[in-house]
Amino acid sequence: MKTLLIILAVIILAFIITQLFALSTQRNIETYPYTIIKEYDIFETRSYEATLFTSVQLSGNTYKDASSKGFSILAGYIFGGNEKNEKIAMTSPVAMSLQDSMTMMFMVPKKFNKETLPRPNQSQIKFHEEPAKTVAAITFGGWANDKKIEKFKQKLIAALDAEGITYTNRFYFLGYNAPYEFFNRKNEIIVELENDKLK
Repeated sequence: MKTLLIILAVIILAFIITQLFALSTQRNIETYPYTIIKEYDIFETRSYEATLFTSVQLSGNTYKDASSKGFSILAGYIFGGNEKNEKIAMTSPVAMSLQDSMTMMFMVPKKFNKETLPRPNQSQIKFHEEPAKTVAAITFGGWANDKKIEKFKQKLIAALDAEGITYTNRFYFLGYNAPYEFFNRKNEIIVELENDKLK
């Protein structure tokens, strides 16, 4: 019984240390910069700067099928899988396009540009500049899955329709947390707005 209590105490301590480390890491991580234009009841509109991303196109068209594979490929690159064996800082959020052919993207830290980024070891990794854009965003917590992503995508569509805000078919999922983070989990669905025009 004593041994079981010791093991349980060690597990709890390890869990607490992991969560404290996650919170500390999140505070220092570089994020995709934007400014809020207007806040509505369940969503907000934002303006994003032009930003450079590493990206990989995936064959699956569901979050379940594509997320782990895409994350593994891009994480391999930033953890040293490149011509210089150079480690590149993780950024937030991880972005994934919600189309028939999904693309996962990691934001490139601001200190890099296309010329200074080391060449990836894997040829499917591309450097992609997202232009400045205006979007609508809806936030939800917990762990993401295909059912939740579709639910909040439809909620965002209904809210935009109700406000008379026109939008494109370019929807994205944004995930802000590492898989081992239990608390304060944050996910978003964003969509680019039509011609950057708001009601």
